[in-house]
Amino acid sequence: MSGLAQVLRCDVVASPIAAGELASLVSSPEVGAVVTFSGDVRRFDHGREVRALAYEGHPTAARILGEVAADIASRFDVLALAVVHRVGDLEIGDTALAAAVAAEHRGEAFQACLALVDLTKERLPVWKHQWFVDGTDEWVNCA
Repeated sequence: MSGLAQVLRCDVVASPIAAGELASLVSSPEVGAVVTFSGDVRRFDHGREVRALAYEGHPTAARILGEVAADIASRFDVLALAVVHRVGDLEIGDTALAAAVAAEHRGEAFQACLALVDLTKERLPVWKHQWFVDGTDEWVNCA
């Protein structure tokens, strides 16, 4: 019964995002499980303290995220999903990537959410620029 999921939100935005808002969006009386993911900016990355962070997206980022969402919606037996990635300047604790998947049962919801996050990180043309307290910085070629 895969391929029936609705993609209820799929955005690349500069404003704050929250996984809880996406969970509310995908929830309905038919849903038995909602799995969410919140990818948040952490204070330390590979042992270095992060001072600041920014994401930059290619103009095709929203279209590609839509393709990713449609792919997951067609491959998993889920009812609804939503995914949003943030661009611009973020602070420690801000959410950079949020996703929510609703299904009748938890197994499919977990599997689809994991696949949604992994495929987003693999395909989305968004780059992370981190500045560290020690004065160094780096670009990371993935969401």
